[in-house]
Amino acid sequence: MPYIDLAFRLNGTTVPVDHGYALYSALSRIVSEIHSDPRIGVQPIRGVYAGDGTLHLAPFSRLILRLPDEQIRTYLTIAGKKLEIDSHSISAGVPQTRALRPVSRLRARLVTIKGFLEDDSFLDAAKRQLETLGIAGHIHLGERRTLRVKDKQVVGFEVAVSGLTAEESLTLQEKGLGGRRRMGCGVFVPWRG
Repeated sequence: MPYIDLAFRLNGTTVPVDHGYALYSALSRIVSEIHSDPRIGVQPIRGVYAGDGTLHLAPFSRLILRLPDEQIRTYLTIAGKKLEIDSHSISAGVPQTRALRPVSRLRARLVTIKGFLEDDSFLDAAKRQLETLGIAGHIHLGERRTLRVKDKQVVGFEVAVSGLTAEESLTLQEKGLGGRRRMGCGVFVPWRG
């Protein structure tokens, strides 16, 4: 079944820069099914860095869920709801659906692979996951990043993949790499860098 991006406009002023786990928790309170569905990916909210670990929401800021199109109805219930993300309060507006586009270069802001914290071992593990998906693209490792999950810091890396065929591009966008996709990790978008 095809996957789509369900993109909600956001109302509010700020969110934390490191909001993956808190956003997942807020979404779970509205749509409990997110806990049991590993196919769902939640993209990090983009905004303008305001300092002190805070992002200002901008006209381009969206809450974007990547999901099989059969799940749209379940997640439409987010529209109009308030999301408490740590001490920041935002609300989701009316969503739009967007088809995934096959592009030759994709990027994920953060990919986490359990047990692989160093550049070389992480790169090897990511290559193995790409091979398992039948993807032969060239992987580029970016800067090391972290995600706060409760009281722990999870380590990962920015990852880009180039040289993708149309089929490989769609597969990587649908399946992602690593874990914690519902917390904003391993969700790939077109890479312009």
